Amino acid sequence: MTAPTGEQYVLSSHGYRAVVTQGSGALRSLTYGGRELVDGFAEDAMPSGGRGQLLVPWPNRIRDGRYTFEGSTQQLALTEPKRGNASHGLVRWAAWTLASAAPDRVELSYFLPAQTGYPWALALTTAYALGADGLTVTQAATNLATSAAPYASGAHPYLLAGPGPCDGWTIDLGAATVLEVDPERLLPTGTAPAEGLVTSPLGGTVLNHALTDLARDADGRATVTLRSGDAGVALWVDEHHRWLQVYTGDDTPTPRVSVAVEPMTAPPDAFNSGEDLVVLAPGDTFAASWGIRAL
Repeated sequence: MTAPTGEQYVLSSHGYRAVVTQGSGALRSLTYGGRELVDGFAEDAMPSGGRGQLLVPWPNRIRDGRYTFEGSTQQLALTEPKRGNASHGLVRWAAWTLASAAPDRVELSYFLPAQTGYPWALALTTAYALGADGLTVTQAATNLATSAAPYASGAHPYLLAGPGPCDGWTIDLGAATVLEVDPERLLPTGTAPAEGLVTSPLGGTVLNHALTDLARDADGRATVTLRSGDAGVALWVDEHHRWLQVYTGDDTPTPRVSVAVEPMTAPPDAFNSGEDLVVLAPGDTFAASWGIRAL
């Protein structure tokens, strides 16, 4: 029998162990010293709620699945039918190809063909690497088409600071601005200061918010930390990731067991707003990195 996500690629280094899957190119498991850092999924299961999946060529939602780019209007399939949106890109259920492997690293590739609603072909790669600083993930895309293509990338890890629920965990987001959305379709309506949005500990705070204006270190990295007692987990993003979606999973079958912290290079509905959208010229490559480490 074959696992629902196909081949399972196991990496280990410096006390970390990760499992990456052929199907979805997903991060199924990440541990440090045997402690779970992500709320993944079993080998005999499909990833639910986007767990560990890659979000390309856009993260989050596109209103009505419709957008206009360089004068041409495109219509995508509505993959979030209850809200009438195209959600989380085109590769969530793709079978990726193993490009290279080592004990501490795996690189996957995928040819994204031109299709209805996205008439550009992309060569995609995703590299997962373990080291002393934990897991680093680098997502890259090259435009193989003869015209410019709109592009953004993201991912959907659920973080575990310790035993759930997350209500007792402390969180440090370091974000100044939150994207306001309508409650029915979760589509952007404006921005507001993020101050006061999150309590720490989380308590009963319900989060499904995109945040920006992230505090960054000298290397341009922004970091979110979650702690439970003396243990915890951190997710960092490079300068290309201007946004983070933070989600306590209250409308999932396992609410508040973990907190999704989703790296995003652009906000929801960026194909319409153009905000932080990458325009890939023919032959151009765009790469962005993020990672997870134990605290």
